[in-house]
Amino acid sequence: MNKLTIEPSGGGVGAFVSGIDLNGKISADDISSVRNALGDHGVLFLRNQQISPEHHIAFAEQFAEININRFFTPVADYPKIAEVRKEPDQKKNIGGGWHTDHSYDTDPAIGSILLALETPPTGGDTIFASMYSAYETLSDGLKETLSRLRATHSSRHVFGPDAPRFKEKDNDIGDRLRNADTATQDAVHPMIIRHPISGRKALYVNPGFTVGIEGWAEKESKALLEMLYEHAKQPEHLYRFQWAPGSIAFWDNRATWHHAVNDYHGKRRLMHRVTLSGEALAA
Repeated sequence: MNKLTIEPSGGGVGAFVSGIDLNGKISADDISSVRNALGDHGVLFLRNQQISPEHHIAFAEQFAEININRFFTPVADYPKIAEVRKEPDQKKNIGGGWHTDHSYDTDPAIGSILLALETPPTGGDTIFASMYSAYETLSDGLKETLSRLRATHSSRHVFGPDAPRFKEKDNDIGDRLRNADTATQDAVHPMIIRHPISGRKALYVNPGFTVGIEGWAEKESKALLEMLYEHAKQPEHLYRFQWAPGSIAFWDNRATWHHAVNDYHGKRRLMHRVTLSGEALAA
């Protein structure tokens, strides 16, 4: 049996994991190594993992209880797995735009394990950004300011019935998302958090779900948040992952952003996502 190896991606975030077969029994030592690597690198990439839904779920449950996303359509017969799908005739994709999943929850999900089943011949990559690096490259003065601030996050403007994107003429998300009436989540989190695995500090705001800074006027919040977003999107913080059937990305929401690139019109892309329940975030 091959030995587990973890190699940095060579970009601004992430690492590749090899020497592990998710179809087989995984040792406690290897699970511990994967957990620590996730904390260190923010996102882990695996190749050639043609696994069943049962093995997908079993792998995830070795890290945390599974969070059943209220807005995604589940895979038939597997309610713990969410379907991320775009058909050739559809224009809009799920996950387009920079975001951190579940930051609108009081106890945000740890992260997700996304498995590629069908991928376009070109395109359909996912870009990840390191919020460790984004924080560490801020000035000392701004770090000190942010350490005292908290931001509000919400699901309403993305998944709710009045979300702007659902009013767009070319929106064809349709039955790929559901339960808009349950998009009532609002949460307040520190803008700088300490990761519970690595102990490193990370920037914790994102363009998808952060709606303002606690105690600040909307104009003030927008100015600071936009500056932070532009900083976090700089190339030195990023890695662009190219998918193939059997590829897996296991990301940590507490240390990364991600953006699913919508550049494969006319082609099908099908992924299965399992999300891990989390805990309250601490500064």
